[in-house]
Amino acid sequence: MLSATKSSVLLNASGCLDALTAPEVARSLDGFVTKTITPEPRGGNPPVRIAETDAGMLNAIGLANPGRERFLAETLPRLRGLGVPVWVSVGGFSAAEYAETCAALEGVAAIELNLSCPNVDEAPESAAAIVAACRAATTLPLYAKLSPAAWDIAEGARAVEAAGADGLSLVNTLRGLALDARTLRPALARGSGGYSGPALKPVALAAVYACAAAVELPIVGMGGVRTGLDALELLAAGASAVALGTILFSDPSAPERIRSELAAEAAARGLSNPLEARGLAHSSLQMGVSHPGNEVQKVPGNGRKVTA
Repeated sequence: MLSATKSSVLLNASGCLDALTAPEVARSLDGFVTKTITPEPRGGNPPVRIAETDAGMLNAIGLANPGRERFLAETLPRLRGLGVPVWVSVGGFSAAEYAETCAALEGVAAIELNLSCPNVDEAPESAAAIVAACRAATTLPLYAKLSPAAWDIAEGARAVEAAGADGLSLVNTLRGLALDARTLRPALARGSGGYSGPALKPVALAAVYACAAAVELPIVGMGGVRTGLDALELLAAGASAVALGTILFSDPSAPERIRSELAAEAAARGLSNPLEARGLAHSSLQMGVSHPGNEVQKVPGNGRKVTA
């Protein structure tokens, strides 16, 4: 569980931090989210796999990872030794693959189901079907990571809630394209990639806002967070926690800075702690507020506690 002494909940977005290379950064967070793990090892997409844009970054890494067996035997024990709650991001190319990995996991804070990576082929089953298969395979908390590309993301949120999800991670990257200024050909070898960075924040806010009004699930909000005010806005839209992504590449010390700025922004608005801002954007909704231990009242809009 998250520390009851924390007045804000900060995680990293999956794939944006190597905790074993930068353990001090991981320890500055309230929980560490791994890169997505698939059953078999993956080398990922061919280079070039990252391209900067005017207002963000494109990546087409392609879920490069050591595979489930090596992760469980080598990586996860080392991550546990960091003293930070570990969330494992799980991917696959069928519902059965997702479920098999979930069944093999134990002793972690939560599982994040990567249901929306724009850089690989998707599983044929719906997000709800994958969540249902994973729910049958594990009792660990399941967070469904959804794509902001869906026209009605709230509908998807309701579907995964009904299938047994314990929370939502919003949002994943959006598919985008950058062209080389000289050749006018795609900057990434794969062509398109997942777009992240500052320009994603309004998309993330809209998704969190819509889903907080639609389901009674805790939400980890992410997308374009660079400052404490960005984090506070995601909380006001209905998130219970905030994840930092692209900012960690340019500013590894961002977690402590953003935590400090978040507290200051909350205090400037008369809030005793940042989590009291949760749901304030929903003037027509009675949103819950955080209590000691970061447990959230079960009221319309966002009802369960965040686990980490």
